[in-house]
Amino acid sequence: MLETLQNLSLGFSIALSPPILLYAFAGCVIGTLVGMLPGVGPLAGISLLLPATFGLDATTAIVLLAGIYYGAMYGGSTTSILMRIPGEAASVMTCIDGYAMTRKGRGGAALAIAA
Repeated sequence: MLETLQNLSLGFSIALSPPILLYAFAGCVIGTLVGMLPGVGPLAGISLLLPATFGLDATTAIVLLAGIYYGAMYGGSTTSILMRIPGEAASVMTCIDGYAMTRKGRGGAALAIAA
């Protein structure tokens, strides 16, 4: 039991270190920008940006790629809500309710719900 708690605290200390948090933030920003491009979803974004992680440590690379994936998922819903252009297949249904909320002046609330 004690070994499990030690491993858990080690994992949290690595995950909450400033460089890892910086790479997670950068991955989310890059992923959001990639996700806003129509037709370029999370998997295509990861595939395009995978060579950028070859020089990184394994943990850092996984965190960066996870940030890109989740940022691209949100970015696809952003274009779906604001412009009625789904950025990926998973955000097609968001066009219906999200764009209707945007036309009523509640685009910020629709983006908050999608997050």
